[in-house]
Amino acid sequence: MSADRPGHDRQETPSGSGGGLRTAPAGRTVVVRVPATTANLGPGFDSLGLALSLYDEVTVRVLPEPGLVVSVSGVGAGEVPEDETNLVVRAVRHGFAAAGVEQPGLELRATNAIPHGRGLGSSAAAIVAGLMAARGLLDGVTELSASTMLAVATEMEGHPDNVAPALFGGLTIAWMTPDGPAYKRLLVHRGVSPVVFVPTSTLSTKLARSLQPASVPHADAAFNVSRSALLVAALIQSPELLLAATEDRLHQSYRASAMPETDGLIRMLREHELAAVVSGAGPSLLVLGSDPAQRLRAADLVARHAHTSWTPLMLAVDLGGATVVPHPAPGANVPLVVPVSK
Repeated sequence: MSADRPGHDRQETPSGSGGGLRTAPAGRTVVVRVPATTANLGPGFDSLGLALSLYDEVTVRVLPEPGLVVSVSGVGAGEVPEDETNLVVRAVRHGFAAAGVEQPGLELRATNAIPHGRGLGSSAAAIVAGLMAARGLLDGVTELSASTMLAVATEMEGHPDNVAPALFGGLTIAWMTPDGPAYKRLLVHRGVSPVVFVPTSTLSTKLARSLQPASVPHADAAFNVSRSALLVAALIQSPELLLAATEDRLHQSYRASAMPETDGLIRMLREHELAAVVSGAGPSLLVLGSDPAQRLRAADLVARHAHTSWTPLMLAVDLGGATVVPHPAPGANVPLVVPVSK
């Protein structure tokens, strides 16, 4: 099977002036929808990611003059910056810079539903939203390819395991090559039924990563290699293997001290033969049910055993990834929907 790799069309232009004379036409507007993602899935540390049916939506309009107007509603309202430091704005700027065009004035409205700091890919969603907005705004002006967006998003995020499923949907295997990030997208068995339990507490990815050791025993690495391979098979073909396939020795135990209730609930759920893992860097937990009944049983168990409030999110696997719907300026000729090439 072939893998998508980054192209060589990316221009290493810093955000700011894109260095070109072209840009998106004033008045052009796009609406971008990006799914939440859960990474690692137990053994697939920094490699496996899954897109979920929970979405942030961003509307971006090109202003006739330089400037920036940002508004945020939903999750993060009043907390997320509404200036050039906003992560979506930064990603739009990086997208325009990568395309080698001038930076226009922008109006940006974000409506967020993905919880922040909970291990559900909120930063990846913001980055992908900005890059997809840049792509849609530049349609008919110049191309911002999917491979370029993956490369820029990975550079901004630091790793590709969340940005790949946010861009392309479904289950993704992501890895780094000498030329940059690559990915393979796979369709998930229809029986796989995810449920995410979101606590009120947060945990930064930086803190979670700081708890990782510099090296691990060879036996643990070999253990995770076998489980990661098994997990791919379980997700695409044999969901009845999910419990065994989600075992991990590389990261979850090292991070347990930063999220003790998450760790305790995962142990409890696994004792009840449910495939529970940390979602991303945590502290949310993910249960990959082999059928819808399993996630209902998981919700009942968490409600009875949790010491604090956890919100269950009964989600589906998102198959489409990020999408952008342009609303062209008068006279512009652009398609109604611009999906990311898978």
